[in-house]
Amino acid sequence: MHLGAACVGGGDLVDGEEMTHADLVERSKRWLLKTIGCGFVLAELSTAAGETPDAIGWKYGWSYLVECKAFRSDFLSDKRKMWRRCPEFGLGNSRYYMCEPGVITVADLPDNWGLLYAQKGRVRIVRKAVRNPDPQIAVNDRVMLCSALRRVHLRGDLEKIYGHSQNVQKYGE
Repeated sequence: MHLGAACVGGGDLVDGEEMTHADLVERSKRWLLKTIGCGFVLAELSTAAGETPDAIGWKYGWSYLVECKAFRSDFLSDKRKMWRRCPEFGLGNSRYYMCEPGVITVADLPDNWGLLYAQKGRVRIVRKAVRNPDPQIAVNDRVMLCSALRRVHLRGDLEKIYGHSQNVQKYGE
């Protein structure tokens, strides 16, 4: 059994309580934005790419995926997913698992995956992910990004990315 902490208020931790999956996802988003320096992060977004990552962010065209596991059983069932069995179909050039200490160990990790431990208000890199430059991953990432951007377009919000509304054709016009 592992003892962890739950997020309360502004992300402060209370000893002795286990973190929830939602707590870990929030932590992973902050880690990608503030520590890695990603320009933006998508969390738990289902798209045409098929895989629904807990968090994925981009920095200078490189993608960082974080899968959050609150329980070991969740990690073990993750191995059955197509994206884990055939990594070339997955997302993320750098791939990480995030959990509380002890839920996953370095020995448990698939090849090239990194491990992050969330504990007491910080995230510790236990093992750094091996960067995967496979061009198929970039294709998979683009499918996700285009799917997300299409949603913005369908909601009529595409002009917001320009900072003005000139030269933008709305859906159906």
